Amino acid sequence: MFGFVTRRSFVGAAAAVAFSLTAFAASAQTPTGEPIRIGFGMSLTGPLAANGKSALLAMKIWEEDTNAKGGLLGRPVKLVYYDDQTNPSTVPGLYTKLIDVDKVDLVIGGYATNMLAPAMPLMMQKKMTFIGLYGLGVNSEFNYDRFFVMMPTGQDPKKALSRGFFDLAMKQDPKPKTVAIVAADAEFSKNAADGARDNAKAAGLKIVYDRSYPPSTTDYAPIVRAIQAANADIVFVGSYPLDSVGLIRAANEIGLKPKLFGGSMVGLQATTFKTQLGPLLNGVVMYDFWQPTAQLSTPAALEMLKKYQARAGAEGVDPLGYYMAPYGYAYIELLGKAVEGTKSLDQGKIADYIRNNTHKLIVGDVKFGKAGEWADERVVHVQFQNIKGNGLDQFRDVSTQVVVAPPAFESGKLIYPYEKAKN
Repeated sequence: MFGFVTRRSFVGAAAAVAFSLTAFAASAQTPTGEPIRIGFGMSLTGPLAANGKSALLAMKIWEEDTNAKGGLLGRPVKLVYYDDQTNPSTVPGLYTKLIDVDKVDLVIGGYATNMLAPAMPLMMQKKMTFIGLYGLGVNSEFNYDRFFVMMPTGQDPKKALSRGFFDLAMKQDPKPKTVAIVAADAEFSKNAADGARDNAKAAGLKIVYDRSYPPSTTDYAPIVRAIQAANADIVFVGSYPLDSVGLIRAANEIGLKPKLFGGSMVGLQATTFKTQLGPLLNGVVMYDFWQPTAQLSTPAALEMLKKYQARAGAEGVDPLGYYMAPYGYAYIELLGKAVEGTKSLDQGKIADYIRNNTHKLIVGDVKFGKAGEWADERVVHVQFQNIKGNGLDQFRDVSTQVVVAPPAFESGKLIYPYEKAKN
């Protein structure tokens, strides 16, 4: 007797086959074996914690994305990290533990110049490939050929961070003639001030005030009064988050009225400080690296930010993540691409691969030049405009944080002078 297949049994058999194929595909992609351990320090407490925690969430998303796609070299990846407490003195011991005790396979840098520089001697001694996140001129003295930085400041990083600020100033009519430069006495801000001096001199500006202040400063009124007494046309500031907030508040309280005000003020890119300061930010011009514009964003970055923003509340991090998340994801993404590209964990091969290739990352195509800096510059300058109140939603697009330089990335025009933008 010939048998026959009912419609129900056929559908059931087809479903079983489909399930088997899906299960097979999933098992083929599931990473196995010992995880590839990637070690790093990150500022999870202290003055840089707001940015450090934002970067860490992006890195966790990369870890999850990578393992969902099969890991690296068929093995799962695992992040091993410690809080550097935004304290440079903790960094050498932290990385020594990661390498000698935890036996991580790879290391990656933490966030910010001040946290990267203390790790460099150990990286050189151990011959580790080391990718830093937002480090300004870190390798200018070390000249280490296995160091790379995920920061779009090009091959002249100190000048790049303020180039747009001074270019904007010199396009105004009448042109400014004098500048005041003030910076924290810390690695990053000193480097930023060095670049500002070079850019000011190249523009023919006379420097009428040039001072630094201790990182422990809490009262910024005397600094702002001294700047005001110098009566400079433009004021350039190199500061870290708490300094930036203090200086902005003092400038508003005292009534500082230069024609252009801002510069390399770390922290003002973070949503927590934007909502805290609100309208006090109007008119300030600062550097930035990423905004949700057509010129700066990629589909991959926007997709990652959806994941990030969905988790930001529970993780207690910057709710938008524009400043840290795209680059925090990209710098560990770069390491992963190098491992896959070389099919190896060999430090020298990984460094050579990074140096000799153009890398398609969520922040766009990146190629490296001398000293491990980006081959091409991609710093933008943003002016805060028309901020009303302290609400979060006004910072979701570029209506209140207008990209004003360079021309190729503009989303709007500079309001000049500073006093007009404040009104």
